[in-house]
Amino acid sequence: MRDIYRIAVIGMGPRGLGALEALADRMPARGPRIQVDVYDTLVPLGVGPNFDPAESPLCKLNIPVRDIDIAPPAFSGIGSFTDFQESGLEPDDFPTRAEMGRYLAARYQDLVDRKVLEIVHQRARITAIEQTPSGWTVQTSDRTSPDYSEVLLTLGQPAVQPDPQLNEWQHHARGTSATLADAYPARALVKAAADWQGLTVAIRGLALSAFDILRSLTVGQGGEFTGTTYHPSGREPAQIIPFSLDGKPPYPKPETQHLDAQFDLSAVETHAFSAALHSATQSDPDEAARLITEALCTPVARILGTAPSAISSWLDTEWSDPGTQEQASPIDTLIHGIEMATGARPASVGYAIGQVWRKLQTPLRVGFNPAQMRPDTAEKLVNFDEGLKRYSYGPPVASARELLALITAGIVRLDYAADPTIELCQNGWIIKNGKAHRRATVMIDGVMPSPDPAQVQAPLIKTLVNDRRITPVSEALAAQITADGTLVAEDGSRLLGLSMLGRLALGSVIAADSLHDCFGAAAGRWAEGVLDRRQVRTP
Repeated sequence: MRDIYRIAVIGMGPRGLGALEALADRMPARGPRIQVDVYDTLVPLGVGPNFDPAESPLCKLNIPVRDIDIAPPAFSGIGSFTDFQESGLEPDDFPTRAEMGRYLAARYQDLVDRKVLEIVHQRARITAIEQTPSGWTVQTSDRTSPDYSEVLLTLGQPAVQPDPQLNEWQHHARGTSATLADAYPARALVKAAADWQGLTVAIRGLALSAFDILRSLTVGQGGEFTGTTYHPSGREPAQIIPFSLDGKPPYPKPETQHLDAQFDLSAVETHAFSAALHSATQSDPDEAARLITEALCTPVARILGTAPSAISSWLDTEWSDPGTQEQASPIDTLIHGIEMATGARPASVGYAIGQVWRKLQTPLRVGFNPAQMRPDTAEKLVNFDEGLKRYSYGPPVASARELLALITAGIVRLDYAADPTIELCQNGWIIKNGKAHRRATVMIDGVMPSPDPAQVQAPLIKTLVNDRRITPVSEALAAQITADGTLVAEDGSRLLGLSMLGRLALGSVIAADSLHDCFGAAAGRWAEGVLDRRQVRTP
């Protein structure tokens, strides 16, 4: 009987699935068996809360079918996402999160059924991890596990300590008749909104989540969009007031494959970017910015048919003050975005840069994630990527049109969108813009929480932070890991066998919010590290 190499994976959403698929895909025919205990309280496995098959169909991906590139491993009996669907999705369609969830759940079950790995589901919540002479143990509420040779943390985005504003609002809602709601799960929001007919509802955040929220408050209450018109059911809130720091909705992606193709890069341009990124990771922040700017100027100038100096000037501002180049009002930003995405208006410098950056996300991760660089350089590159998300992570054009239709119908107002003053009142919040104000009795939080592990509420992460086993890359970034995901402790030691993948390691990795990242090179590097360590530890 072969020896058993035992692994624990804590969190089995898409990232955990990607890691196990990568490991199974690399398993040699001979050698110790690998038994994997999967710890997650959510089912089905492989999907996480973001892609729950039971989620409302009102929640859409921000990736069109044509750009979904998460092919299963060669051994899998499940085909591509498109082949799996029975609804006849077209290349330019944006699927629902639930459709993606059903696909991921099928891939997980196929992985279990193939028995390349011996996978056992442990439906328990981990409270602590302890190192032993022969590996790691995990502690649940009622038991301590046997030793594991490997423990992988793929927790996605666990709940965090609320920021000061949200903390104040939570206390306010508990002590008054005001309602503070979460954006997700959307099916719960749809149900709660049935009691908000005729009320004024505010939305904290004007990024991707806001579009799901708006559909929950309108279509979810029986309204209907036809063309550019919204037909209310009469059960909606009387007014919806979304707001954010800059008040500007994200720019939608190009509507069709043909329009999107104008932002494609040549092989030479992609190679030049990868070479520039490699040099940037070995440089100080200012030199890194110069190298990336230079690599972007050539393709964007070609696409726009303009002088590279105009591109360079825009990028110089983006590095120092992202978003300040755009001076249009929130409503004009929305309209201009729709026009550029549909080809009715020439792409601006920012729009073109954002779409090119979107197409460089894979080489960006490939070059950044395994590199060891100065913390201030990592922070510079991460902040640049985060700032460009207003273009590169944009919604479907259909979602932007829905927002415009709701504004035209007088249901949504953007005149309070840009960083309004917010005061508490007995039954809600007063949203102010200069002398004008509106009173909202419902506030919906649509802001993605911080990836800072020190703010995570889960006892497991709290313990690892307190024990200095999770330590930040820098004050502004998240956990420090090596190229294969191994956690680096505060004293600089590598915690062999204790690994982390995903958003809680932002700064060691980049662009981790993408579904594609879950099935990318980071998962492969972790799997190869496991197999290397297995050979070393096996007699």
